[in-house]
Amino acid sequence: MRLIQRAFALLAFLSVVACGGAQKASSVSPSPSGSPGASAIDVVTTFSTLNSFVNGVGGKYVRSTNIVPVGASPETFQPTPRSIAVLNGAQLVVENGTGIDAWVDRMVRGADVPRSRVLVITDGMPVVGGNPHLWMDPVLAKTYVAKILAALVRIDPAHASAFKSNARAYDAKLDALTAWIRTKIAAIPPAKRQLIVFHDAWPYFAKRFGIHIVGSLVPAPGQEPNPRRLAQLVTLARKLHVRAVFAEPEYSAKLAHAFAGSADIKVVTDLYDDSIGHRAVVSDYISMMRYNTEQLVHALQ
Repeated sequence: MRLIQRAFALLAFLSVVACGGAQKASSVSPSPSGSPGASAIDVVTTFSTLNSFVNGVGGKYVRSTNIVPVGASPETFQPTPRSIAVLNGAQLVVENGTGIDAWVDRMVRGADVPRSRVLVITDGMPVVGGNPHLWMDPVLAKTYVAKILAALVRIDPAHASAFKSNARAYDAKLDALTAWIRTKIAAIPPAKRQLIVFHDAWPYFAKRFGIHIVGSLVPAPGQEPNPRRLAQLVTLARKLHVRAVFAEPEYSAKLAHAFAGSADIKVVTDLYDDSIGHRAVVSDYISMMRYNTEQLVHALQ
């Protein structure tokens, strides 16, 4: 046990360095949403997953921009004057809330954006344990769509029928996605539906689809892993015959690989949760969730 703890003490140092060097990108990422005209609503989203929902509902009648660049995490993002400037003129600012993008509140005050223009999506939603990743459940994602729809209709009632039609179509996609994920997960024997993740982004997905999250390597991105806890997690992974540990591409994979070696399990380093990706296969929310599911099924079967 002492050897394991010493090894993870070293890993803790490596992880702090890696997390400290995680994405601190300050560029602002515009996201195309068709061919918006001059009257399109200027919408700013804190990160790219939310942008998918805005584009899905707004279509050609929105001009949407991310604050956090695609591929970067809102949990380690550090705003700069340039990212603050993008809020100027925003007719709607969409944030997730529940702490994951709390930095935007300071930006809003600095840019003198009225609170009436800010939509905090998770307000009133069934947040569990303060975990902000509600969008990882596509059923809860329909609430994201509904709240964005209401906000866009309030700003631009002339195009309400288009927004409502887009929202209905997107809800249908989310229903189909939910059914498809259920079918894919059902192919995994129940005893094998266990995984270890890099950080705790998966509880809503797990509850919806019958997955057991055994534990996470770090409490949250940018936080130091606990060597004792990691050693206990190695023992637990072996005892429960966990098949894989899953990490995200925006964070260093060193800790996940080292853990997988100690626990003698597989490692998957490209699950997406806090951000969509640059590749076409993960370029929006729907494709991201399908890709994640395929990765999970492949690793756990």
